[in-house]
Amino acid sequence: MIEKIYSIMAMDSIESMKKGIEELLKIIPEERKNIHDNLNKAYNSYTKERMLYYLKRVIKDLSEERTNRINDINLNRWKDYSEIITDSLWIFPKRESSGAHLAWYWGNFIPQIPHQLLLRYTKKNEWVIDPFVGSGTTLIECLRLGRNGIGIDINKNVIEKGKEIIKKEKNIFNVNIKFLHGDSTKIDFKELAKKNKIDEFNFAILHPPYHDIIKFSDDENDLSNLTLEDYLLNLGKIAENLRNALEDNRFIALVIGDKYYRGEWIPLGFYAMNEIMKRKFKLKSIVVKNFYQTRSKRNSEELWRYRALLGNYYVFKHEYIFIFKK
Repeated sequence: MIEKIYSIMAMDSIESMKKGIEELLKIIPEERKNIHDNLNKAYNSYTKERMLYYLKRVIKDLSEERTNRINDINLNRWKDYSEIITDSLWIFPKRESSGAHLAWYWGNFIPQIPHQLLLRYTKKNEWVIDPFVGSGTTLIECLRLGRNGIGIDINKNVIEKGKEIIKKEKNIFNVNIKFLHGDSTKIDFKELAKKNKIDEFNFAILHPPYHDIIKFSDDENDLSNLTLEDYLLNLGKIAENLRNALEDNRFIALVIGDKYYRGEWIPLGFYAMNEIMKRKFKLKSIVVKNFYQTRSKRNSEELWRYRALLGNYYVFKHEYIFIFKK
């Protein structure tokens, strides 16, 4: 491709150069938006000097790589990454449900969340840790995107089922994926990294219970069985422990919603956000994601609308994704 561009640049007339550019536009995939954009600008230029300027930019797009060191995004071709969301409002019409993403577990989050986060905050072959892995949504996305991942959950039955279901996914990048049964409030993540021959984790995703909205197990240490005060204290302990095992200048994401209790909105998300910030994490972004549908509200939207009108409140249709930097 670069040789063809150089041959166009060596042509004598603008007309010949335009014909060469037309041929290139026919064979370059449309998703290569950066290249298409520059080739079209070259084609529509009135002078050879301007055409050469845009053709040189195409060569740069094809031959040079510029990243911000925390992901695989080539900033020289930033227009090619239309899949990646950069706005703070995420609206997904439906849940990704292919392969091992079966949505069998009551508390799992939609796969699009870890998919977006892994693309933004990790590189291929790096290590991701999920202290509340549940059914394994994060680990499934790690497999698909070529990231190594360790997931921990206090519910042994969920861990065992997650191990079986993830077998539906092919490990095309030959990465390491591990489900561990354990209490994340008591695990030394730095020691866990050493045990797995990892220098440091590169990214963490936390999707804890939304306090006691759903009871996930009978274990007295399960965050869904604690008082709100103890819930936040233990979440903070996990964040502090993660900080010790996380590479400098890297990120963690907290996915969480609020709760409604006895006629009062409880801002659980912001309580949790504040707890992590106390552990010397810098808040980088707050994303609001819509609930496209929840199991508790499925097929009962009119009833919830009535309840909202009766009780003078608004029905939950969102949750938060807080991004922090170490």
